[in-house]
Amino acid sequence: MDGENLDWQGGTGGTSAAEEGELRSGRQPTAYLEVRDLKIHFPTDDGLVKAVDGLSFSLERGKTLGIVGESGSGKSVTSLGIMGLHRGPANVSGEVWLDGEELIGSTPDHVRRLRGAKMAMIFQDPLSSMHPQYKIGAQIVEAYRLHNDVTKAVAHRRAIEMLDRVGIPEPSKRVNDYPHQFSGGMRQRAMIAMALSCDPQLLIADEPTTALDVTVQAQILDLIRDLQKEFGSAVVVITHDLGVVAELADDILVMYAGRAVEHAQSEEIFRAPEHPYTWGLLSSVPRMDRERQDRLVPITGSPPSLIRVPPGCAFNPRCPYCDLTGGKSLTEVPQLRPTSPGHDVACHLLPERRRQIWTEEVNPRL
Repeated sequence: MDGENLDWQGGTGGTSAAEEGELRSGRQPTAYLEVRDLKIHFPTDDGLVKAVDGLSFSLERGKTLGIVGESGSGKSVTSLGIMGLHRGPANVSGEVWLDGEELIGSTPDHVRRLRGAKMAMIFQDPLSSMHPQYKIGAQIVEAYRLHNDVTKAVAHRRAIEMLDRVGIPEPSKRVNDYPHQFSGGMRQRAMIAMALSCDPQLLIADEPTTALDVTVQAQILDLIRDLQKEFGSAVVVITHDLGVVAELADDILVMYAGRAVEHAQSEEIFRAPEHPYTWGLLSSVPRMDRERQDRLVPITGSPPSLIRVPPGCAFNPRCPYCDLTGGKSLTEVPQLRPTSPGHDVACHLLPERRRQIWTEEVNPRL
């Protein structure tokens, strides 16, 4: 995944001239990572897949952002877009700023130099992300030497050091093992070692605990947290598991059908969420702090096709409160707007009505 086939286009993908002028006005980002109106569309024989459709967020060093949502909401596509790893005819527009550098429109070679050095990614399935015919150590050595002018011996010592740092026993021996000789948790640790070998300031973890048992999950989460403190990195955790973001994230971004529907501090999302989709996610997971009054309630229906997204609010076919919007949810796309300081929601329900529903109907059931 070297990014050579990435089709990064200028412009903002259909925004007005005034909006484009504001985006391209030269306003420098204040955060280490800043994403502005990101759109990632894939042309297919069946139509245009709008995998990400106007996403904006920012992230400071030393902070963790959790991006949550069902499968198909655009989480992983967003991460690959930031890393410049989309293959094929992906139409990517908007702005992605990393440490003051704008990535969309940059050459593939420049973005490739930044991968590993300034930004790195922990992939969902380390077994398929590592080359099965090369030793673990050799793959870390290759990644390290790509960004550092050092000898193989120096890079080999760095590989052993990183394997030791992520908690792999006998690293001087295990560095010569192949990926299939590692357990699932150990492969994930090796993937983290490879990602952090060059001390990147942005780490994206895409479903880092998928297919791991709960004990190993806790170990991986502790490892990510400890390494973030050590390196001072900005971390993006992509998951459908709200327990993971509750453990790690400072802020949470909830995505649905390629768009952000709610964004707030982690504590606020769990204490007083305001979007019906977020309520649905919380209603479908068990709580450990108190006894539930009702059974777990899944969100009705299925996520929409990203080729034929429903008009208006994309969540309206599954929303039990759609009828309370006076028809707006069927015709108007809700925009992400502040409902309180640091808390943004994209919903046509009035803020007072949302808070009433949460307090009187939803929260008592959890």
